[in-house]
Amino acid sequence: MNEEKPDYLGHRQRLKDRFMRDGGKSMPDYEFLELLLTIAIPRRDVKPLAKQLIKKFGSFAGVITASYEDLTNFSGLKENTVCILKIIKEAAIRLNWQVLHNSDNPIINNWDSMIDYCRSAMAYQEYEEFRIIFLNPKLAVIGEEIQQRGTIDQVAIHPREVIKSAVIKGASAIILVHNHPSGNVTPSKSDIDITKKINSAAEAVNIKVIDHIIISKYDYYSFKEKRII
Repeated sequence: MNEEKPDYLGHRQRLKDRFMRDGGKSMPDYEFLELLLTIAIPRRDVKPLAKQLIKKFGSFAGVITASYEDLTNFSGLKENTVCILKIIKEAAIRLNWQVLHNSDNPIINNWDSMIDYCRSAMAYQEYEEFRIIFLNPKLAVIGEEIQQRGTIDQVAIHPREVIKSAVIKGASAIILVHNHPSGNVTPSKSDIDITKKINSAAEAVNIKVIDHIIISKYDYYSFKEKRII
């Protein structure tokens, strides 16, 4: 006697078929997440779990960028599932970085890609983080460094350390980036003052500060565009 298959198996196949038709572009966030969860949790109807996660964290991006602690404390998620979600996040960051780092083009020709990388790497952090992106004489990306990690609303930035790192990396130019977890990308007076100090220090050793970018989940602020530097 044939054992009756669970109803969700047919639903899973339909999800896969829809994904293969257009790469998931027509799928709402909860269905896209549901399809991912079917890989992590093969013997369970995961549609309710996907909806609960989207409700809790707001979006697919919100789920995969949620902290490890928040995910492990969420009912229904085990370590293997959390690991897969974090792999997806890191894969997105690595993809965006390699688009930048593997290109010989000047960064100004890849500006959208640069913003995409900064957003994927930093915008969903719960604390402020300050990074330097190093450029060669042709203004192509040659590396990066996380200089400082701070609190939810501030991070310490030291001009001397910024310039020291740029010199060690052999950079001809740099881009400064930090995030505002609050979502408000308006620079503080301290942000403006420290940027001007770094710019002056960089000019003294013939290193150009291309920009200082404040990034958030949905917006960014460019010091260059606002003509602060």
